[in-house]
Amino acid sequence: MVLRLDLHVHSVRSPDGCMELEEIAERARAAGLQGAAVCDHDRAAEALPLFSDFLLIPGTEVSTDQGHLLGLFVTRPIESREFTLAAEEIHRQGGIAVLAHPFQRSRDAERLAGLVPLLDGVEVWNSRADRKNPQANQMAADFARARRLLPFAGSDAHLPQEVGNGVTTVEAPALTLEAVKAALLGGGAETSGRRSRSWYTARSQLNKRRRTQAGPLAYLKWGAFAVKCLGEDLVRRDPDNERTV
Repeated sequence: MVLRLDLHVHSVRSPDGCMELEEIAERARAAGLQGAAVCDHDRAAEALPLFSDFLLIPGTEVSTDQGHLLGLFVTRPIESREFTLAAEEIHRQGGIAVLAHPFQRSRDAERLAGLVPLLDGVEVWNSRADRKNPQANQMAADFARARRLLPFAGSDAHLPQEVGNGVTTVEAPALTLEAVKAALLGGGAETSGRRSRSWYTARSQLNKRRRTQAGPLAYLKWGAFAVKCLGEDLVRRDPDNERTV
């Protein structure tokens, strides 16, 4: 069967997330997906609800000294923030280590060369990655192809409107964790997505400030950031146009 999966979604357990797990599944179904990976910031999805027609995949997004690292199919927290050790922890759990949005803030591919042996794949499409670097996703796709790493796509959704903005399409014999994991590791996945609006990033940052009881200065900075994001949405062409990478 052909499965469409969003492999990077945040729930309310992330400081800047707002969705309960059931809402993630509902939104993903409405977007025509059969599964989604819950990858909260530095927290593992230890217990996920089961559905007969939809697969929630346990995961995490680890904040390491070399950037963000997705651990798919892991159910226990990744304790280390050192990239090498974090990747090893993911693999010890039988998980898939995926470099997340590697060119979101930097265009330097050489800094990543030493990480390649530790990786299973690269997030070649992230719907939030191109705010500062318009070529971020294309650079990630080129990096993955050159290093023969598996391609992955996810929305990096923090708000319901973003779910399904990054899709990994793969063929698997069943809608189970074991079958989907084997299919992803087997290669042949296709990736596609559409940009998220910059305003959604601002909204999620507002959620974080509210939940962390930020002070007035933090809200003042957020206001300036929000205006910038609204301006980006006004001038950016075709923010909802789907692309294949």
